[in-house]
Amino acid sequence: MELPEANGDGNHVSKKPKLSLISEAEIREEFAHHQPGIARINNGSFGSCPASIIAAQKLWQLRFLRQPDDFFFNHLQRQIMRSRSIVKELVNADHVDEISIVDNATTAAAIVLQHVGWAFAEGRFQKGDAVVMLHCAFQAVKKSIEAYVTRAGGSVIVVHLPFPVNSNEEIIAEFRKGLARGKANGKTVRLAIIDHITSMPSVVIPARELVKICREEGVERVFVDAAHAIGSVHVDVKEIGADFYVSNLHKWFFCPPSVAFLYCRQSPISPNLHHPVVSHEYGNGLAIESAWIGTRDYSSQLVIPEALDFINRFQGGLMGIQKHNHDKVVEMGEMLAKAWGTNLGTPPEMCPSMAMIGLPSGLGILCDDDALKLRTHLRDHFGVEVPIYFQASRDGEIGSAVVNGILTGYARISHQVYNTVDDYIRLRDAINQLLHDGVTCKKLQRE
Repeated sequence: MELPEANGDGNHVSKKPKLSLISEAEIREEFAHHQPGIARINNGSFGSCPASIIAAQKLWQLRFLRQPDDFFFNHLQRQIMRSRSIVKELVNADHVDEISIVDNATTAAAIVLQHVGWAFAEGRFQKGDAVVMLHCAFQAVKKSIEAYVTRAGGSVIVVHLPFPVNSNEEIIAEFRKGLARGKANGKTVRLAIIDHITSMPSVVIPARELVKICREEGVERVFVDAAHAIGSVHVDVKEIGADFYVSNLHKWFFCPPSVAFLYCRQSPISPNLHHPVVSHEYGNGLAIESAWIGTRDYSSQLVIPEALDFINRFQGGLMGIQKHNHDKVVEMGEMLAKAWGTNLGTPPEMCPSMAMIGLPSGLGILCDDDALKLRTHLRDHFGVEVPIYFQASRDGEIGSAVVNGILTGYARISHQVYNTVDDYIRLRDAINQLLHDGVTCKKLQRE
C-alpha cells in the first residue's frame, strides 16, 4: 500500500471522484474485524471503524514513524487543517478558525468549563451565579463542572427531564423552570449546558429551541454537548446558535478513537479559550493549541477525509446513513417492544440512531446495579452487547415494580450500517429465554 499524500493546501473538502455505492458484501468486509458471534447493538458507546479507515490510519502512523521530524515540521499541521476544513463545511461554520480538533467530547467540556471556572475564580463572574445543566448530562461533564466551576464558587442548577418522554414541549417546559431557578434572587446564568442527544436515556433534545430560549432569558453562554450528533442527526452550528458545540467523530462518523471537533463561535472571548494540556503552542489560539499537545498519535485526526470518502460510498452519503439508521432502529425497537409487550421510551421522531425499549417488568430491574448485572449476563451468556438503563418509577414505588408491571428497565439499542435484523432477534430471544426460565435480576445477584 502506498503512503497517503500530504499535498494540498487544506482549504477545501476533498474533491475526489465519488466512489461507487458500497455493496452488502463490502460492508461485511469492512467490519469483518468485529468479534464474531456477538450481537453488537451498542455503537453508541464507542462507535465503529471500518477496515479501510483503520488501514489509512496505519499508513499515517507509519509515515510519522519513518521520519518524525519531516512529518512534524512539514506535514502534520497541514493535514490537521485539512481535517478542520472538512468539518467546517460539514457543520456550516463561518470560518475554519472556529473549528478545533480534540480527542473527545470530554476534552471539549474541560476546555469550556475551565474557561468558565477561571471567570469565577478571577471575579468576572459573581459567586453563586449559575451553570444550568440537564440531569442526564454525561458523567464526565458533571465531573468537569465539579472540577472547574463549583470549586471556584459557581452554583449548579440541574434540570430534571421526564422519561419516558412524549414531546419536545415537556423538555422545553422543564428547561424554562431550570433557567428561572438559576435567575432567582438576582443571580445570573453564566452558562447553560444542553445535550443534543442524551446518552442514557437516549433522547434527541430540541437544542435549537433551548438555545433560543437561553438567548431570550439572557444566559451568557451556551454549550451544546453533542457527543452523539454528527453522523446521527443533522448538524448546522449556525442554525443551532450555541457559543460552543462539540461532537465526537469516532461514534457515528466512522473515525478511529479518539477524535472530536469543538466549534467555538468567534467572539471577544475566543482568545481566552485554552486547551487544558499546555504545550508550546499556548497562546496561539485554541485550534492551534489543540493541534499540538505534545508527542502523541495524531493519526485519528488525520483520517477524517478518508472517513468522509467511506461515508460517500453509501446512497445519500451522510444524510442517507442517518436516515437509514434512524428508520432501522425505530423498526427494530418497535419489533422488540411488541415482542415484550412494552413500548419505546420516546416517540420515533425523538430517536436518533439509538432507541430506548422498555424491558419486561418480570426481570425485576430495581436499581442501577440490577441493570449492570443484566447487561453483563447478556454479554457473557447470550453474546449480546447492549446497555441497560434503570429508570425509577415516577411515584417512587420501586419495590412494587414487578407486581404492578411498572417499567423500570430499558434497553438502549443502536443501529449502524453493519447491523442486521439477526442482532436484534438475538436480544429478543435472550430476554424471552430469561423470562421463560424465571430468571430475575435478584437471582443474578446470587450468581
